[in-house]
Amino acid sequence: MFKINNVNSQFGMSLIIIVIGYTFKRLNLIKEEDGDGMARILFNITLPALIFVTFNSMKLDHSLILLTIISAVYGIIMSFIGVYAFRKEQKNMRGTLAMLVPGFNIGLFAYPLIQSIWGKNGLKYIGMFDMGNSLTMFIFCYIIAAYFSTSETKIGIKEIVKKSFASVPLMAYIIILLVNLAGFHLPSQFISVCGIISKANMPLSLLLLGVFLNFSIEKKYYKNIIKILAVRYSIGLVLGIILFKILPFNSMFRYTILIGLSLPIGMAVIPYAVQFNYDKKLVGALCNITMILSFALIWIIIAL
Repeated sequence: MFKINNVNSQFGMSLIIIVIGYTFKRLNLIKEEDGDGMARILFNITLPALIFVTFNSMKLDHSLILLTIISAVYGIIMSFIGVYAFRKEQKNMRGTLAMLVPGFNIGLFAYPLIQSIWGKNGLKYIGMFDMGNSLTMFIFCYIIAAYFSTSETKIGIKEIVKKSFASVPLMAYIIILLVNLAGFHLPSQFISVCGIISKANMPLSLLLLGVFLNFSIEKKYYKNIIKILAVRYSIGLVLGIILFKILPFNSMFRYTILIGLSLPIGMAVIPYAVQFNYDKKLVGALCNITMILSFALIWIIIAL
């Protein structure tokens, strides 16, 4: 399925772009605060444009829908596991750690890597996986963060719905899915414009990963970092390998599951940490560490 030299070349190029982003930050040509603006452009403009282009002419089948279901069910189960695994922690720390267990960074991390290796065909698979993950990130992670917070911020159904509908990528998924199921297509002029914009998603995403990288981690965080890594990767990798071996679908489907369950922590937890007064340094450190680990893991998975 893969040409190893091509895989190594694509990952090597991706790594170079990430290093460029990190180098520019170290040289103070770009500040980490600038990454917030870049992230808003990615999540609200280039990623939705890529979603529209990828899914506009896609034919849905049962296996693709199953990817969304598997991702959503996994997220729900991991939400309960996270809450249970850290039950002995103080309430605020329990919320901090539990919300880091279920969701994945797909829009910023997985999309550019999958696009560079598999192109548009790979994007439709990881996109369907991301639909289920979006429900996890914007509903279950948000509920966990709010419930265990010691701040005065309270939530209800109205706040959860509002938070979900505020996600432009999630709305893009819903719109294009409804259009697709109705048997229609978005206007060609609109898709042409989206096609131009979407080309910026991969390089910008990789540059942003470099801008957000931070290798400074305080020793007091080591214990909790090890706990999160153990829970996320042990369950994700074991289940991913099992499903890869037993599922009777094509290799692209099975690789999507294996890679999807090996992805880093979703970036949405950072604004949650700010909103609910959690330890932002710990959350940021774990997002960084899981990005590095997942990059290496996915490179190994595909190369092997």
